[in-house]
Amino acid sequence: MALLMEHQFRQLPADRQVETRPFLEAVSYLPPFFVSDLTERPNLEDSMSLERSGSYLQAVYDTNPARFKTLHQIVEAEKDMHGAQWPKVGATLALMWLKRGLRFIQVFLQSLVDGEKDDANPHFIRANLTKAYEISLKRYHGWLVQQLFKAAIFAAPYKTDFLKAVSKGRDVKEEECLEKIRKFLINFTATVDAIYEIYTKMNADLEYTM
Repeated sequence: MALLMEHQFRQLPADRQVETRPFLEAVSYLPPFFVSDLTERPNLEDSMSLERSGSYLQAVYDTNPARFKTLHQIVEAEKDMHGAQWPKVGATLALMWLKRGLRFIQVFLQSLVDGEKDDANPHFIRANLTKAYEISLKRYHGWLVQQLFKAAIFAAPYKTDFLKAVSKGRDVKEEECLEKIRKFLINFTATVDAIYEIYTKMNADLEYTM
């Protein structure tokens, strides 16, 4: 069983509300190689890694699980709580960066299962990572961070090594592993889309570049 399939994201209900607790549990089980330091900064006011964002959201949820049952409830409560500072603070900011990191993962995995590749280097996943970065994170990064990413992708593993990693180190057929990733993407993509919808409807996203 592929590592991703062991902790799937929940299917969304008809109202497309994302329940906080199961969402954070699923995020916490994402494989460590997805927890990128490319966007990590020492202060909450800057962008955060998936791990730090998830931990911050967990701490906020734990203060009042009944009040913060869904992610939408957290964002709405903080809008009233923080006034003019919102959405530049708190769990709203943490979730903003978390959704971008999750979009990076989603686009990367989708590109992989769609068979997209660099014909000159078909055994690498650089083309998939580059596409994911350009869609999800690049617009929020300044020149220096963009250059760091370009350098980082050259350390990315071979496609076969990546698929072996998500298969818990076992040698599996490529198509078998990709099919499991396709199944994982169904609920994962729906969840990420739903979080983006929250930010769009509430005009909660920030467009500044770091």
